[in-house]
Amino acid sequence: MPHRTRTTRLRRLTAAVVSPRLEPVLLAVTAAALTAGGIAWLTGAVGPADLLWGLGTLSAIVPAAAWVLAALRHGHAGVDLIAVLALGGTLAVHEYLAGALIALMLATGRTLEAAAQRRASHDLRALLEHAPRSARRRTDAGVATVPLAEVAVGDLLVVGPGEVVPVDGRVESAAAVLDESVLTGEPLQVERAQDETVRSGVVNAGGAFELRATATERDSTYAGIVRLARQAGAESAPVVRLADRYAAWFLPLSLVVAGLAWLIGGSAVRAVAVLVVATPCPLLLAAPVAIVSGLSRASRLGVVIRDGGALENLGRARTLLLDKTGTLTGGRPRVVDVTAAPDLKPTEVLRLAASLDQYSPHVLARAIVDAARERGLDLSIPSGVTEEPGRGPTGKVDGHRVSVGRPNTADARPAWARAVDNRALLDGAAVAWLTVDGHLAGAVLLRDPLRHDAPRTLRHLRAAGIERLLMLTGDRAAPAHEVAAVLGLDDVRAELSPADKVAAVRAERERAVTVMVGDGVNDAPALAAADIGVAMGAHGSTASSEAAGIVLTTDRLDRLADAVTIAQRARRIAVQSALGGMLMSLAAMAAAAAGLLPPAAGALLQEGIDVAVILNALRALRVDQTARPALTPAAEALVHRFAAEHDDLQDVLDSVRDAADRLSDSPGPEALAAVEETHRLLTERLLPHEYAEEHELYPALAPTLGGPEATATMSRAHTEIERLSRRVATHLQLAHTGGGLSSEQLDDLRACLYGLNTVLRLHFTQEEENYFSLAP
Repeated sequence: MPHRTRTTRLRRLTAAVVSPRLEPVLLAVTAAALTAGGIAWLTGAVGPADLLWGLGTLSAIVPAAAWVLAALRHGHAGVDLIAVLALGGTLAVHEYLAGALIALMLATGRTLEAAAQRRASHDLRALLEHAPRSARRRTDAGVATVPLAEVAVGDLLVVGPGEVVPVDGRVESAAAVLDESVLTGEPLQVERAQDETVRSGVVNAGGAFELRATATERDSTYAGIVRLARQAGAESAPVVRLADRYAAWFLPLSLVVAGLAWLIGGSAVRAVAVLVVATPCPLLLAAPVAIVSGLSRASRLGVVIRDGGALENLGRARTLLLDKTGTLTGGRPRVVDVTAAPDLKPTEVLRLAASLDQYSPHVLARAIVDAARERGLDLSIPSGVTEEPGRGPTGKVDGHRVSVGRPNTADARPAWARAVDNRALLDGAAVAWLTVDGHLAGAVLLRDPLRHDAPRTLRHLRAAGIERLLMLTGDRAAPAHEVAAVLGLDDVRAELSPADKVAAVRAERERAVTVMVGDGVNDAPALAAADIGVAMGAHGSTASSEAAGIVLTTDRLDRLADAVTIAQRARRIAVQSALGGMLMSLAAMAAAAAGLLPPAAGALLQEGIDVAVILNALRALRVDQTARPALTPAAEALVHRFAAEHDDLQDVLDSVRDAADRLSDSPGPEALAAVEETHRLLTERLLPHEYAEEHELYPALAPTLGGPEATATMSRAHTEIERLSRRVATHLQLAHTGGGLSSEQLDDLRACLYGLNTVLRLHFTQEEENYFSLAP
């Protein structure tokens, strides 16, 4: 019992001595002792000066010894042992000034390292502190605050202004205004309408609203992110373990050099000088500081990294495997084209289809409604809506019997409809047919489009040293190969099962350090099998997030390139800090052993080495401007403005294609009217947009992109768009003069319209990928 009591007391004493509160106190004591001793020495009081310096030395020996014991108890080499030996040696040979300097160095290094770690882990701690602990639940008896663990799926919750959304749910009120920056890193507020989903962890930036819980605390988005954040930095990266191994041989090497200096030089002072410059307390913490700083920097961009090992491995990765749907593509279908029968316009086809689809829960229906709202179309309220599984909804819109989906008519399809079928096959698109009063009236083509930021991201990854880019997908081969061709991937493997993906990942791991990126439940095994799994956590499954070492909490693929750049930079700085400090210490030890560096001067030199190395490690916290071009606020506002205009102008692009198709089908008055309408849209809406881009957006982007030459090819596209538009106008003048379109005009006019459609779509895509993807 007495032995246990002594052990318990010793542990309590050690814990008290190594308390973080001691470090600033020790720094103040040692600094005061050194300063007071210096003043006494300057006044000629040598004895009091030595006494003050000796007391400063003694004040550091006790905590240093406690730090050594604490390290040994955790299985570490205890590199502070060199500091203890150096402090004791200075007292033994009466080098009190050197002892005071070592004490100050030790206290300064420990305080600086603690401050660095607190700063580096600030964002991760903030993430944990932000986690809600309770929720306000509404029942028939009123509103009561309950622990978050008691919230069940289906509960009706009240979220007040400024409160954190406690669990994943669905908005029950008319609308909710939210700040999602904690999850996405983007400071813009968003509005969620009734029945829209809301993720836990976001902040209510508007008035109070009601939320219907769709997940428990454990299964909610923020809880999964918190579980990852609690593990961040818990494991040492391999580069940090190198520093630990360095300490294991550096200690005996220091003792050997000190012993040889004493033996050969015949002076104990030389041995003490060697121990003084060999004191590596804060030096060996520089590598962990760099790694933790990298974790913090990544978290600010919406990239949660599970531990230092994942960060270090990401910095060494050479192969990247990517899923297609939800990773390289948006994961949601979008309207890519609208085709109308000869007696309708594409905008009317989209409006009628969206009006009816407001009542349909189908994923394609939501995409059609979203497209119509983006284009500012006024939707009608349908009546008598019914939906047959596999067919789509049917109902009355503006007095007409309308259906959207698979057509019910058994009649032979007209030529324009057969052309739609061919286009859908070639483009890998789904088709939602619009039937009005029993007749085919139009078609909406939908496809899961490539992410705008995907091409830029993959270019940056290649520039960062990723040598092999592959796609692993369960989708059909044709659309997979099309995406791979656009992105310039090295290989694509389609129609894979989860087991096939795991086998492919293991095969690639045998060649190089491998990263797997995915978002679905079927990606979870492959993420776990890779050296580093990266989950698209913003809209991905919980299973993939749990299996991944890295989670992108914002729905942007370019954050992956940022994470790779941060990881490489943090690893490079960690290695620089460890190797640089080691080489400087070895050089100083050699000088001290030769008698060229007395203990006091050696202590000052080692202080400078330690501080310099830790400050170098803190560089990992800074933003690397080369990783992502920084837009000015004015340029960012312009990017958002013109991106919104691209959405608004989609009906103009549809009109150009529709007019060309009508010329092919029947070059009569209706076709001429379609061309005239297209010319009006070009003149009134499209060309002013292109002019504004040329004279407002491009000059604003030029400083970021390196000068006006960066946008020169895009300016040339503006010129071609204007040229083709003038050519169409000339054809219309000839038609008005001649009383209609002549046969000699048809081929050239058709070529102008199809060419204009191609140039516009390519130009829009290039701007979205190269310019609009720069803005958060």
